[in-house]
Amino acid sequence: MAEVLVFHHGYGLTVGVREFAEQLRRAGHTVHVPDLFEGQVFDSLEEGMGYVQEAGFGTVIARGTAAAEGLPTELVYLGFSLGVLPAQKLSQTRPGAKGALLLEACVPVAEFGGAWPDDVPVQVHGMDADPFFAGEGDVDEARALVETAADAELFSYPGDRHLFTDSSLPTYDEQAAAQVSHRVLDFLDRIK
Repeated sequence: MAEVLVFHHGYGLTVGVREFAEQLRRAGHTVHVPDLFEGQVFDSLEEGMGYVQEAGFGTVIARGTAAAEGLPTELVYLGFSLGVLPAQKLSQTRPGAKGALLLEACVPVAEFGGAWPDDVPVQVHGMDADPFFAGEGDVDEARALVETAADAELFSYPGDRHLFTDSSLPTYDEQAAAQVSHRVLDFLDRIK
């Protein structure tokens, strides 16, 4: 079974993120879900990203990095949208990473170093018409990652919703989220 560090999205640590983590636990995995927003959960993505703008993206990434301290190095890092930033950073820079699951975002590999580590498998999931994932270039970064990484997969789902994997948000898409969950669990089952 894998040990997973899950980072939430721009709304904060929502019920839906907690439920996703619980689903991984029920499958037998050890899951850690730090709160990068210090207890705040926002009613809109705009409010949450306003908080991030004020605190600074660097602060959010540093909180994610700090959350990994004291945990084993052999972790799988999972990020939802904003949470991809610390997940991708740790996957690329913290020795011992066992895998990365990047949901609804992907940043340039160069952001955190030169190349994706050969021994870190990665999956990227997003909707093909999501205004953030598809419209802001994340899908292009995901394609570049898949072309250059030794073990990388990109899964695209039909639709235009962002945060479609969070069951507590109105953008939730049950069918697509179920596919993501299935693929994530398969990925974790392959981790040794």
